[in-house]
Amino acid sequence: MTTEAKTILRIGPYPVDPPVVLAPMAGITNQAFRTLCREFGSPTSIYVCEMITARAVVERNEKTLRMMSFGADEHPRSMQLYGVDPATLGEAVRIIVGEGWADHIDLNLGCPVPKVTRLGGGAALPYKRALFRRIVRAMVSAAEPAGVPVTVKFRTGIDQDHLTYLDAGRIAEAEGAQAVALHARTAAQRYSGRADWSAIARLKQTVTTIPVLGNGDIFCAADALRMMDETGCDGVVVGRGCLGRPWLFAELHAALRGEPLPAAPDLGRVGAVLYRHGELLSRHLGETKAMRDLRKHMAWYLMGFPVGADLRRAFATVVSLQQLEDLVAQLDPTAPFPEDAEGPRGRQGSPGKVALPHGWLDDPEDPAVPMGADVMHSGG
Repeated sequence: MTTEAKTILRIGPYPVDPPVVLAPMAGITNQAFRTLCREFGSPTSIYVCEMITARAVVERNEKTLRMMSFGADEHPRSMQLYGVDPATLGEAVRIIVGEGWADHIDLNLGCPVPKVTRLGGGAALPYKRALFRRIVRAMVSAAEPAGVPVTVKFRTGIDQDHLTYLDAGRIAEAEGAQAVALHARTAAQRYSGRADWSAIARLKQTVTTIPVLGNGDIFCAADALRMMDETGCDGVVVGRGCLGRPWLFAELHAALRGEPLPAAPDLGRVGAVLYRHGELLSRHLGETKAMRDLRKHMAWYLMGFPVGADLRRAFATVVSLQQLEDLVAQLDPTAPFPEDAEGPRGRQGSPGKVALPHGWLDDPEDPAVPMGADVMHSGG
């Protein structure tokens, strides 16, 4: 099949070409990082902001509203919501579409963090099929009048004994979601081990009327091509693979359009990208907060390069754009991109038992919101 003959992925009214989505990552995918990724990739791919708590939207929390900011040229503006209560999520969507804050809303059902799953949220929630159905229905009902598509991202299940992804796909499809994305790991795996891409293929065979996107272990353009070839998925969702490597979107853009891949950046180019990241963050957060935020990215940008320990420590404690510029000038601009720097990056953790509300696994059709979860305040 020629590139021109391929069907362009669409999420609701929006073409996604090439079919690449930047996954929302807490503390990472703010406006500055999304801008950087878009500068390398296609403006018609999708770049999702950090996860937003539905309850905080309903209560119009000031910090949350700042996190929801988009650049003037971002389109579609993609936002991911987290929540456990259908009423809260439905009201949050009504507010967002009523205020015109987003063009696309994704539901987070993939987070494996204990503080989320022990309340029944994130990757724990799809086990409760009836509750999940009510949530998707409430969100779609609130978004549909404004023409805003709702999508759902989830994992394969809680653990290997409690796989939920095929039911989750069927329910999302039946309740009007415009696409689903599968991170092909269980919550118990967290980010460890290998993603089971065969699960993406099974989901694609099960969900036939809306796009299915694959997520997990895409660290280079070849991984994306192989995932789409092996699973038949309609597009890819990229998370940890682009940490310290926003130029991955240029590689994905080229590969998925059948074009030659750009050359891997040398350390001089990486330094320039790192400084650009600092500039964008400074505009978004102010210089002091920006440098503090940028520190966590340093090890990812410099991974595998010949950079001395003292210089690495200086990058990790940078306090100003001027200092950042001075440090970048000390890098060897001719050092080639290391071959071993294309693998996993970011948190991986180790597999473990998933924290769940008491009795969570007793009834998969229980529609009740767990006690103490994200319930909207009365009258709020």
